[in-house]
Amino acid sequence: MSAAHIAVTGSTGAVGGLVAHALSEAGEPTRLLVRDPARAPRLERGDVREASYGDRDAVGRALDGVSTVFMVSAAESAERLEEHRTFIDAAAAAGVEHVVYTSFQGAAPDATFTLARDHWATERHLKDSGMAWTFLRDSFYLDLIPLFAGDDGVIRGPAGEGRVAAVARHDVAAVGTRVLLDGTSHRDMSYTLTGPEALTLAEIAATVTRVTGREVSFHDETIEEAYASRSVWPAPQWQYDAWVSTYTAIARGEVAEVSGDVERVTGRAPLSLERVLRSAER
Repeated sequence: MSAAHIAVTGSTGAVGGLVAHALSEAGEPTRLLVRDPARAPRLERGDVREASYGDRDAVGRALDGVSTVFMVSAAESAERLEEHRTFIDAAAAAGVEHVVYTSFQGAAPDATFTLARDHWATERHLKDSGMAWTFLRDSFYLDLIPLFAGDDGVIRGPAGEGRVAAVARHDVAAVGTRVLLDGTSHRDMSYTLTGPEALTLAEIAATVTRVTGREVSFHDETIEEAYASRSVWPAPQWQYDAWVSTYTAIARGEVAEVSGDVERVTGRAPLSLERVLRSAER
């Protein structure tokens, strides 16, 4: 097998796994960077290297000879931004030329969704690294929003009548794959990845009910109620803030923009909530 010049992180998860398989099917030799090699996808055209984002030496060894990296944002934690910076520094030192990073729609230092601030800081670090970059600024995942409903079928949060243009993970992976295969034409570009429509959480609940038969509804909490209802799960304060700001970002319209970037890059329209739900039932 020829040497891999593309590396993919996060391949044990949904988006990274889809990208890894798509690259393999396209005949592209791919290197997978994983924390646990036993969980790595088995690809016809791929090799596996063990490395975690915070281990600079291991990342440097794993990226030796690689020119392009698909960097899936690390798991949510208080250390995530520092792990991102460590990974980026190691990639630059290893000679990587281009990093494709899964960021977030509306990433900014003052974004309402608290984790979007870490994405903005990661983008800044990538821009300062000297490597080429592509930012996939995806909205909240369309596949996961229906799972916000509790066991009682109620989605609770202070989102009001705000709208979210959530995007299917399949579409994020499709854009990522196209960018990796056509890398030079996407360098130093930022794409906002959304679904085809912006929906309120009440509309999402109604669609889930209609398509799946499960009764789902939306309850608009106050911010105080939102913190109180989530306090039943032991968590650090930053995690509570992230959970609640998911909904307040929707309420403030910060994730309501519908972008044409999925179709612009892939040549096809993004998946709707109904299509995602019907695909999940098959």
